Amino acid sequence: MCNLYRMTKNADEVAAWFDAVNAAGGANHGEEVYPGYPGLVAAGEQVRAMVWGFPLVMKGRSGQPLKPKPVNNCRTDKLDSFFWRYSFEERRCLIPLTGWAEAEGPKGAKTRTWLSLPDAPIFAAAGVWRESEEWGACYSMVMTDSAGSAAEDVHTRMPVLLAPDDYAGWVQGSPDEAKALCRPWGGDIALDRTDESWVKGRGTQQSLL
Repeated sequence: MCNLYRMTKNADEVAAWFDAVNAAGGANHGEEVYPGYPGLVAAGEQVRAMVWGFPLVMKGRSGQPLKPKPVNNCRTDKLDSFFWRYSFEERRCLIPLTGWAEAEGPKGAKTRTWLSLPDAPIFAAAGVWRESEEWGACYSMVMTDSAGSAAEDVHTRMPVLLAPDDYAGWVQGSPDEAKALCRPWGGDIALDRTDESWVKGRGTQQSLL
């Protein structure tokens, strides 16, 4: 699953790529995006800054509220569940990225493997978004099985990647039309196996429903 991705382009470049209005303003977002951090999202013909992850409200042993946990990934087979259904039916979005990372290697010594689309300065993952009391506007990335894709040897799941011709179908199509796009990527994927520690920064934080 994806718990770290890169977005190395600025908001103006992203808005131009999606033929959208730059509504991100002076929002602060880093080139490496972790769960609970802000990232750029193309939604409603605008590029906006939102928090990566839907807040999952937890309670302690005595019933006291705990800090919400960001659920940053949504499985395609859970899109009809209560947690995701209304966002999937009413608020689908495009998540711009220039690469995503997966952990590989032995436990305690995992390193980052970066995956990207060759010769694509920006590409899009399928997402859903909503407004929340805890963090304001937030989004989650839709994940599918990687079987049959070039990412299969790295992880059993991967983001739902969308070709430009499918952007409108994901955002504006019916739920059934959008679900038909939730499939492994059939094109080339570039792999960059690095010696960077996976736990560098906040790469260990994760949540998927």
